[in-house]
Amino acid sequence: MDNFQVCDRDLSQETLECYSVSTAIAVDTETMGLVPGRDRLCLIQLCDPTGYVTAIRIERGQTEAPNLKTLMENPSIEKVFHFARFDVAQLSHNLDITTNPIFCTKIASKLGRTYTGNHGLKSVVQELEKVELDKSAQSSDWGNAENLSTEQLSYAANDVRYLIRVRDKLTRMLQREERWELAQQCFACIPVFVALDLQQYKDIFDH
Repeated sequence: MDNFQVCDRDLSQETLECYSVSTAIAVDTETMGLVPGRDRLCLIQLCDPTGYVTAIRIERGQTEAPNLKTLMENPSIEKVFHFARFDVAQLSHNLDITTNPIFCTKIASKLGRTYTGNHGLKSVVQELEKVELDKSAQSSDWGNAENLSTEQLSYAANDVRYLIRVRDKLTRMLQREERWELAQQCFACIPVFVALDLQQYKDIFDH
């Protein structure tokens, strides 16, 4: 795959410097399941506005990635996720990373694309980028990081490759529909929901 590299444990200093000149970085994670604390973090994917993708393989028991932490906590670089609540929780729990600032394309889609109930990444990318993502590798063994298949790596790369362009189109839609300020307020709330999730609070806002 062009414009793609795989790193072990952390970003190289060279890649950190390359990404640090960007105003936005797309981010995604692959895990062994959907429960932080039970299901370990296996892979982190990043993509800058030029389309350069890096996949970082995370070892079992790893608790830090200093260069990645520097990037994710840089206040001048927006981090773009699809369902940020999950990925930000994984980065916080596993690598002690406090991600800031955050843009979530799933929240943006739900606020802006009210004409549909389909807000998964595949549906959003298909409509806004006219690209059909292959999700066949989504539910697979990400723990075998040293032997990830070409299909897994291609899937992982595509999960971040289109996010920044999708962000741009959703931002314009939200501004047009006068929902941009509300979206920003929602993004600012994500760390609170992450903290609640990591402490296993459920339905705290219910009656």
